[in-house]
Amino acid sequence: MKKLFSILVVALLSTTLFAQTTWKVDPMHSKLTFTVTHLGIADVAGLFKTFDVTAVANQPDFSDAVFELSVDVASINTEVQMRDDHLKSADFFEVAKYPKMTFKSTAVKKVSENKYTLTGDLTLHGATKPVTMDLWYRGTIENPQSKAITSGFQLTGTLKRSDFNIGPKFSAPMISDEVQIKADGEFIKK
Repeated sequence: MKKLFSILVVALLSTTLFAQTTWKVDPMHSKLTFTVTHLGIADVAGLFKTFDVTAVANQPDFSDAVFELSVDVASINTEVQMRDDHLKSADFFEVAKYPKMTFKSTAVKKVSENKYTLTGDLTLHGATKPVTMDLWYRGTIENPQSKAITSGFQLTGTLKRSDFNIGPKFSAPMISDEVQIKADGEFIKK
């Protein structure tokens, strides 16, 4: 009986201490943006309006988190319809052929308190490449309105269009090869 009790206690503690927690992005309080330089003299920004992100973590500081992102590329919005239509065309994203962009993290490395590097595989325009971005864990609170446990993150980094063969006819300085990425998100504990 003692042995059975010990096994049950260990099983319960293991489940409690090492339980994975799933977090879903709150789309009402999250944004996925990008910026390129046009003609070498001005920045042009845009965003993707439709995306989903999930994080799964064992540790409360997210130091072991796995993030998965799926983006509807046709939801691109630069506030200029003609430009958005061009970006959706075969000259750039080819959304009819490649409607989704996905990311799955493969490693989280702590740099300093609440600052990490996030590495993973980005699939965009038919190519999958490893990318590394900066991740800032901004904390976890109980939302005073919804009472939901909510965590905040900011992701920043740089990608190259050429790595994904996006817009090869439009070289710098027409459009910079470097694309600045910034994502701000609130995640709700499920």
